[in-house]
Amino acid sequence: MTNTHTLELTPEQLALDPLILLVPGLGNSGPRHWQSHWEAKVPDAKRVELGMWDDPHRNTWVNQINLAVHRAGRPVIVVAHSLGCLAVAWWAEYEQPGLANPVVGALLVAPPDAERAGVDERIARFAPVPRRALPFPSFLAASENDPYASLRAARGLASDWGSTFAYAGSVGHINAESRIGDWDFGLLLLGQLVREHRSRSRPGEDGGSLRRHLSQRGQIPLPWAFENLDGERSRGW
Repeated sequence: MTNTHTLELTPEQLALDPLILLVPGLGNSGPRHWQSHWEAKVPDAKRVELGMWDDPHRNTWVNQINLAVHRAGRPVIVVAHSLGCLAVAWWAEYEQPGLANPVVGALLVAPPDAERAGVDERIARFAPVPRRALPFPSFLAASENDPYASLRAARGLASDWGSTFAYAGSVGHINAESRIGDWDFGLLLLGQLVREHRSRSRPGEDGGSLRRHLSQRGQIPLPWAFENLDGERSRGW
């Protein structure tokens, strides 16, 4: 059986496309979660099996992320949700990847505030949260009414991590209960990360199979804005 690809790329081209590593949070992502939708529908997406989903151990999760990144054998874009975002930050803190870093981008969605009073003890295990700037481009997407972190706390993490802040509206914890289906806004952010990687590695190409996947979905309304580190908002790219 031969590998198939939306754009019928040659094996050499396919090896240069990023693998999308999905990193769920506490309890894993169930069948109605947008990460599960992406795993089923987005080309070249793979879930990281962190294990201990309901009783997480920080270093175990970090080690599982490290194994998945280095076993990919190709560039990687990490897509993390909730507590998975903090695990990714700890991976970067421990590994301090340099120029040969295979992670070429990250989408960090709804990271919880692990340092606030009264937080779930399982989340508090990941505190104090690393504050070093991440060594790869990233978006941090957050919701205005997330019960696990205020918008202020999310903006603070984005600033510390050097991430572009992406306001996702009022959709709770951006999970299955948010009823956002495939989460089109997140797909747009992911498409931008892919496009930026391909423009760096192959000038003239603009997003590959994922961009084709997005274009087939038709026009997507954009109830959102990006913010740079000065708090200024801009529509689109």
